[in-house]
Amino acid sequence: MRIPFSRNVRLAAIAGATALSLTTLSACGAGSSGSGGSGSKTLEMWTFKQSHVAALRNAAKAFKKQTGITVNVDAYTPDDAFSTKVQSSAKSGGLPDVLETHSDGDDRVFGAAGITNDIEDQYKGDWLDSIQPAVRNSGRVTDPVYKTAQNPESKDHGIKKGARYSVPLTVGTFGIVFANKRMLAAAGITRPPATWEEWIADLKATTGKNPRTGGLSLGLQVAATGLTWLLQPMAFADLGKQGYMDLFLKDKSKDFSSPNGIKVLDKYNELTPYWMPGTQTLTIDQGDQALAQGKSAFDVGGTFTLAFLEQNGMKDDNIMAFPLPEPKDAKVKDMALGPIALTSMSVTSTSKQPDNALKWMRFLSGPKVAAQFAKDSNDLPAAQLGAESASVLGPTLTALQNSFKGTPETTYDPNNGGVDFRAPGYEQDDAGAALADLTPLKRTSVKATADRLSQINQSAWSKAAAAQK
Repeated sequence: MRIPFSRNVRLAAIAGATALSLTTLSACGAGSSGSGGSGSKTLEMWTFKQSHVAALRNAAKAFKKQTGITVNVDAYTPDDAFSTKVQSSAKSGGLPDVLETHSDGDDRVFGAAGITNDIEDQYKGDWLDSIQPAVRNSGRVTDPVYKTAQNPESKDHGIKKGARYSVPLTVGTFGIVFANKRMLAAAGITRPPATWEEWIADLKATTGKNPRTGGLSLGLQVAATGLTWLLQPMAFADLGKQGYMDLFLKDKSKDFSSPNGIKVLDKYNELTPYWMPGTQTLTIDQGDQALAQGKSAFDVGGTFTLAFLEQNGMKDDNIMAFPLPEPKDAKVKDMALGPIALTSMSVTSTSKQPDNALKWMRFLSGPKVAAQFAKDSNDLPAAQLGAESASVLGPTLTALQNSFKGTPETTYDPNNGGVDFRAPGYEQDDAGAALADLTPLKRTSVKATADRLSQINQSAWSKAAAAQK
């Protein structure tokens, strides 16, 4: 099961969780954990990611050997089924001890509903230091997060300022290109492209070899993927950090209708001849499955896509993975992709063994355990792995992890460092739909698309200004 591109989308998808009030949950009683009586040494953990089950169970064997505590791991998929299972179990008194949830989404919703504990006081010292600095703050209710949640319509309304409802387990980023090595080799391509222009040339070669299967797939049915996974990282590299930010700021002379905006859209439009037929109808999963099934030569996703491709039968030795390449005249050279927390661990409020649950979570954050988890799950852990990680992870995961290495000025951060410079209420889906009309649909021109994106941006700023009056 895949990670969605937007935390707002994820929050909306589990709106039903807020129906579980603290009063309803407390009525279930403190003995709602499936872990047995107070003398039990068995924990229960649920996840929504089937690809993590074997890795977690392997870690559980090592944990039992070290502590004598058994951990049973079960998966409930897809995402909506997991959310429904958690909600119904909270009502009936059958929650597990630990949940793996979407970071900065489900964890806050479940915390607001009283399903999970505030563990801010426990997550400190060596445990805090063991997590990658970029995501250490994930799961915590910061001032901006708390302020947003004060709206009664917010799905995480009721969270406490300064509380922490989860600890990161896995991290990742968007803007990773995956390719079928054998299809590329048949077109004379043996290495990843160094520039955007080389990638366009590679696409031309693979589609020339096979027009039906040599193209690029992406789940464009989810409107914002083209914007957030492809255009934005490319624009960051091409224009530099400030130039990229200017596209979304109030100054219309610098937004998408500006020469810089036109320049970026012209480059994005170069993909038009090379999309897989029908890619605008694909879900994110279907876009990835197209690559795994040999229906496309390239696919854009995130670090988390690797496990999904292998789940769908694509072998690691047939996968080439590389960060989205920057244009040859880009202001940012060797662009890095900033990691964000993708999944996290939470202790349920009804666990009879919260101390053992925390011990298990901390165990998973250890470098050796996290490295083995990464190898077993084909996913990148939130824990810092150390210099020896490459020998454990293998070449593909190591390449994905290396995409994180950069300076603040050369790193494209999907979370913008936790500071959203866009107007409040800016609609990424509307912008994504405008891009789709340009490419692959060819309904509008670059100039018309630039004007439409500018209108979306300026309208958001005007509404934000009116709301402050």
